[in-house]
Amino acid sequence: MSKKAFTVTAALPYANGPLHLGHIAGVYLPADIFVRFLRLRGDDVLFICGSDEHGAAITLRAKKEGISPQEIVDKYHHLIKDSFEQFGISFDIYHRTSSDLHHEVSSEFFKILHEKKAFTQETSMQYFDESFQQFLADRYITGTCPKCQHDAAYGDQCEKCGSDLSPTDLMNPISTLSGQTPVLKETSHWYLPMNNHEDWLTNWIQQGILNGEYQHNPGEWKNQVVGQCMSWINAGLKPRAMTRDLDWGVPVPLPNAKGKVLYVWLDAPIGYISATQAWAAKNGKDWRSYWGKAEGTGRKLVHFIGKDNIVFHAIIFPILLKAHGDLILPDNVPAYEFLNLEGDKFSTSRNWAVWLHEYLASYPNKIDELKYVLTSIAPESKDAEFTWADFQQRVNAELADILGNFVNRTIVLTHKYFEGTVPAAEQLHPVDKDVLEKLKSVEQRISALMYAYKIREAQQEMMNIARIGNKYLADEEPWKKIKNDLDRVATILNIAIQITRELARMAQLFIPDTAAKIYGMLGVSPDTLLGEVTPIPAGHTINQPEILFEKIMDELVAKEKKKLIHAAPQQTPYPAMKELIQFDDFTKMDIRLGKVLSAKKMENADKLLVLTVDTGIDERTIVSGIAQHYSPEEICGKSVVVLMNLAPRKIRGVESNGMLLMAENHEGTLSALISDRGFEAGPTIG
Repeated sequence: MSKKAFTVTAALPYANGPLHLGHIAGVYLPADIFVRFLRLRGDDVLFICGSDEHGAAITLRAKKEGISPQEIVDKYHHLIKDSFEQFGISFDIYHRTSSDLHHEVSSEFFKILHEKKAFTQETSMQYFDESFQQFLADRYITGTCPKCQHDAAYGDQCEKCGSDLSPTDLMNPISTLSGQTPVLKETSHWYLPMNNHEDWLTNWIQQGILNGEYQHNPGEWKNQVVGQCMSWINAGLKPRAMTRDLDWGVPVPLPNAKGKVLYVWLDAPIGYISATQAWAAKNGKDWRSYWGKAEGTGRKLVHFIGKDNIVFHAIIFPILLKAHGDLILPDNVPAYEFLNLEGDKFSTSRNWAVWLHEYLASYPNKIDELKYVLTSIAPESKDAEFTWADFQQRVNAELADILGNFVNRTIVLTHKYFEGTVPAAEQLHPVDKDVLEKLKSVEQRISALMYAYKIREAQQEMMNIARIGNKYLADEEPWKKIKNDLDRVATILNIAIQITRELARMAQLFIPDTAAKIYGMLGVSPDTLLGEVTPIPAGHTINQPEILFEKIMDELVAKEKKKLIHAAPQQTPYPAMKELIQFDDFTKMDIRLGKVLSAKKMENADKLLVLTVDTGIDERTIVSGIAQHYSPEEICGKSVVVLMNLAPRKIRGVESNGMLLMAENHEGTLSALISDRGFEAGPTIG
């Protein structure tokens, strides 16, 4: 059996928050299953991941929590790493991009590309926050998306419509630091001229070959990956800045680059290489064997990612790797779509999530159950949805009633009829031969599906082994034949034992803890996937049965759904809180109590009243849109709250010098902040 060589990466999770089930289903679990398959098959594989600890998202989280970026990444790096370990994700190394080694490797990578003139240095206008005296990275700016009008788009992407943006594309840009409108200021950065790479990228992505050096099978790439890449290329690639004006990240290793760091999407993918170097140094290996174009001949580089990272791994990183000149390009980028939760998108900001570390703390003995369900609904080609009711149904009806039931019946009947000793198979009937023939083909189908990254279908093939076993026992009914045909029962249970062993063998890929339990009951060592195995011989003693899966009760489902509702902000008909402002912004507002001296309706304007208001320091005219809620007679003589220092504005030819502050309920009814208690005009509020 020929062996293959793989370098497998899983997208580096941002160390600014915990992992939720959407992350696991869309990247880390399928990658882990694929790697388990390669290892059991005897392929040469290195599985790499680590924390992505740079970028604006980290600094924003640090500012929000009032601590340093290093404290943020330390906190979440260890939480994420521990969660992966407890969940059984089998990385060869889980590294981090804040390490000294990563800084060295990234700096050297940048210098090599700089020397090869892979970058252009350009001066451009970039948003600058005058209050903080700081250039604003993409995520430090929000505004209105020019494509879908979403009013909370980021400077690099609109998360509502998915459009790739530049900060200057935004309408009404606002600094997330100060809440003020930033100004454009000149700055200089190093750009990757992606437009110069369109021709070879097109050929490589669509044809799978480039100058006889880089090859892959384009038919193996997912349609959505090729489609998204070609959409970008056909629209025309643009130069992209590879540096940022920040004080957190890998410093640009050039003498004229003070205050600049590497762009996180240059820095982060290099984390795969620095992690490999760390692992190689610890294990006495040459890291180039896993990345080098010459040293790693025939090795396949595979990136497991979510669909939001396709462009970075299938366009930008390949450009960087090719520009470097000595490194292999990806053989495949099996990107997954998104997993939703109970009818809504996973949302960290709204706390609409099932957090992995919380699940592990609550259900440490139900890890395989979660792995199985997430793989069953894996969003391989389209978005999928996790619900607790579906989790319950799949665990109970599939794991417990099909897989667990078959294994339990086989072990129990063998103990009951043959005192736990594997009986000898006597004369084989056609049904026996048919079952054994079906078993031989399962591994071949699973292998083909795994190499094609169809992991969800491969798990279904594993479950079909249990279905074959259940049907075999149900059809042959050894509990009836025991009365008058012991030899036939011996044959049936011998074959059932072999089915159980093959089930455990394939279950190692998807539910490894369960596979270990089945092997323990059978009393044999775990198998590889190196072809057919020798049957468990007659006379072998098996161990006592144990329940593999407990049923999921309605109470658990109700508890978890209630936890979701209580954890997420309460749904109200009112708009969410606006962006935070600084205290200094508030102190600029002059808000006072005033008294309405007179009021009249504005001619030809149903909604407007023209008020004369005593503010304690002057009498001024204010035009207010409250005519449909208050008559002139109702508001005359009332105390009101006035925003004084609003710039004057002409409304229907009348100059308004201020604004009444009001509240509006979800039905659109206005309530002016007024009082009948006769407060004097003039006192300030705030």
